[in-house]
Amino acid sequence: MSLVETSWLEKNLDNVKIIDCSWHMPQTKRDGYSEYRNLHIKNSIFFDLDKNSKKNIKLPHMLVEKDEWEKIVSEMGINKNDRIIIYDNSDVISSCRCWFNFIYFGHDPNLVSILNGGLKKWINEKREVTHEVTYLKKAKYVGTEKKKLVKSKNAIDKNIKIKKFKVIDARNRERFEGKVPEPRKGLRSGSIKNSFCIPFNLCLNKDKTFKNKEELENVFKSCLENITEQNIVFSCGSGVTACVLALAYSLINDKYQPCIYDGSWAEYGLT
Repeated sequence: MSLVETSWLEKNLDNVKIIDCSWHMPQTKRDGYSEYRNLHIKNSIFFDLDKNSKKNIKLPHMLVEKDEWEKIVSEMGINKNDRIIIYDNSDVISSCRCWFNFIYFGHDPNLVSILNGGLKKWINEKREVTHEVTYLKKAKYVGTEKKKLVKSKNAIDKNIKIKKFKVIDARNRERFEGKVPEPRKGLRSGSIKNSFCIPFNLCLNKDKTFKNKEELENVFKSCLENITEQNIVFSCGSGVTACVLALAYSLINDKYQPCIYDGSWAEYGLT
């Protein structure tokens, strides 16, 4: 159950761990944590996507080491058997990146879900919000890395020749085709050779909920002859919206294990 609806969460607020993973593109000049401090769903705790990524590296949002992840999640008060619901208030549906992180580090995928429509839908439906910050008792989280769920640049380069898996890019088509400059300095324009493009927004309705299964199948059929394929790797600008596509694909292919190119174009596009 990769998605839960707002009505379900409202009935289960006290039975789950709730995470606000709102992250915004730098050019928006929005701060996810400040917005969280001002307004969030009751009982939710904040996950800072920038701070909880690998440090001392120029690439954004790269996965941390296992021991660091265990420390982060333990301090959030989350245990291995907790049912986790993640939401955001972001145009890029940043909650999906947190969803992927938990799955990569071994949390049961059946226990990690995204709130469909996020905080915006929750507020529009006039459901309860608060400014009170929740502090949970520190836990002792033990993770297990699923390294096959991430591809390196070396693996991406080798695959151009051997074509073992398909790479699908979540950036908009203008960026994918190199018609516009990249928003991050120091990156050339363009895309990975032989990759495909499905802009992540094509998987979403106007209210940022995910499209239904039939609509999503049609979206992915633009690149895939067989929507039961398993060897699919998603990429994007910095590893965030790749996870939106990974979640969307899991909604139509329940046997698919999300796999991303963690460095994405932030690494591959370096000049």
